[in-house]
Amino acid sequence: MRVMVIGKATKESEAGILPKQKRLEDMGKFNQELVKAGVLLAFGGLQASSKGKRVRFSGDKRSVIDGPFTESKELIAGFMIWQVRSMEEAVEWVKRCPNPHEGESEVEIRQVFEGEDFGAELTPETG
Repeated sequence: MRVMVIGKATKESEAGILPKQKRLEDMGKFNQELVKAGVLLAFGGLQASSKGKRVRFSGDKRSVIDGPFTESKELIAGFMIWQVRSMEEAVEWVKRCPNPHEGESEVEIRQVFEGEDFGAELTPETG
C-alpha cells in the first residue's frame, strides 16, 4: 500500500524559517534508510502558504484565494510518499523519523487510493 506522510506546518515554517544544518543532516540520513528499505517513493518540502494560492470551486465557478492561509496547524509543510505493507509499518517508520521542526510538531499518515479501491466504478473510460 502507498501512504502519504504529511508534515504539518508550524508558526516557524509559515514564517519561512528553514531547518538548521543538523536537522537537514538527520532527515537526510533517515531518508537514506527509507531508500535502502525500498519505502521512499517521493518527498518534498513546501514553501510557506503566503506564497500559495487556493482555487475554490462552486459549481462551474472558480475563485482564487491568495495566501497566507490561517490555522498553520491545518497546513502542510512537507510530504513523503511511501510504499509499505501496512499502516502499522508506516507508523513505525514515522516514530523513527527525526522531529521535522524545533519543539512540537505533528505528522499525519494517510493511505493513498489505488485503482482497485474504486471497484466497478473505475472503467477504462474513467481511469
